[in-house]
Amino acid sequence: MAARKDVDQYGFERPEDFDFETYEDFMSSYLSILTRRAIRWKSMVGEREKIAKNFKVKRFVRKGIPGEYRPMAWMCASGAQRQMNQNPDLYQKLLQETPKPEVHEAIKIDLHRTFPENIYFQSAEDPSAKRKPLSNVLTAVALNNPKVGYCQGLNFIAGLLLLIVKDEHRAFWLLNTLVSNILPDIYSPSMDGLKVEQEVLAELVRIKMPEVHQHIENCDVPWAMICTKWFICLFIDVLPTETVLRIWDCLFYEGAKILHRVMITVIKQNQEKILACSRFDQIVAIFKDITANTSLMRCHEFMQSIFQEPGSLPRAQIKKLRKEAVKKLAGPEAPI
Repeated sequence: MAARKDVDQYGFERPEDFDFETYEDFMSSYLSILTRRAIRWKSMVGEREKIAKNFKVKRFVRKGIPGEYRPMAWMCASGAQRQMNQNPDLYQKLLQETPKPEVHEAIKIDLHRTFPENIYFQSAEDPSAKRKPLSNVLTAVALNNPKVGYCQGLNFIAGLLLLIVKDEHRAFWLLNTLVSNILPDIYSPSMDGLKVEQEVLAELVRIKMPEVHQHIENCDVPWAMICTKWFICLFIDVLPTETVLRIWDCLFYEGAKILHRVMITVIKQNQEKILACSRFDQIVAIFKDITANTSLMRCHEFMQSIFQEPGSLPRAQIKKLRKEAVKKLAGPEAPI
């Protein structure tokens, strides 16, 4: 038998209690899926360095983007490629500017906190290390989005982007697109967008799983405690890396609605455990435990479930719920 690797394909060191048996069982079937998807993507993309937005491509994205096509697909689907083409020199110009001292210090502190278990982030001296590119990307995004500046959590997103696209210029544009277009206001100092999305999730759970919603409310568990990290880190350090990447495939193509599909599915798949809890601390512990469930490693099956279990989630409904959440958060004195 071949020696088991202590580091995965993205450079993350595996913990001592890593479940190799479950992982190898999953990969034995997932490798054939990856091979099939790569063949079909090659047939669809051909020699082009772009993808369109249509039903066929959407279906292909939902079934997973092969690693070799991921950087191109994310850039095209999100609009980041168009932005980069229109502003080819912006990134380098931003790197010549000086950020606010508090932004510079916050980024500097978080560089050492970013993926300490990843071999590419452990050394500042190694030429292949990612700390310097990470600093560059975070600084440029902060300068380009002064109302946002820097928010903890962006370091992990930028770090994973660098590991996947392997190019800091493209990583900058993808992170910039997330902050300014796909998830506006989530990372602002007031975190108004985050509060709105938390309200939307709570209302969706009330609609689709009223008993679970009422139980969580009765136990006085704030929705912020349940889902803040899910939104801020886009499931990094919550779900397995391969599952996170499959979610991001859809996030860059379909937008923020996909995050609600994932969260509703995770809650729905564990509703019996949640309802079995009777105290605040038990529910909080359950939400920590359910995301560590090894079944979430089976990303292909999980991604199929997020488009089935939550049922219909029309964009119009999400838009309406966001509008209602903004009004609720503004308070009774706010103008209509």
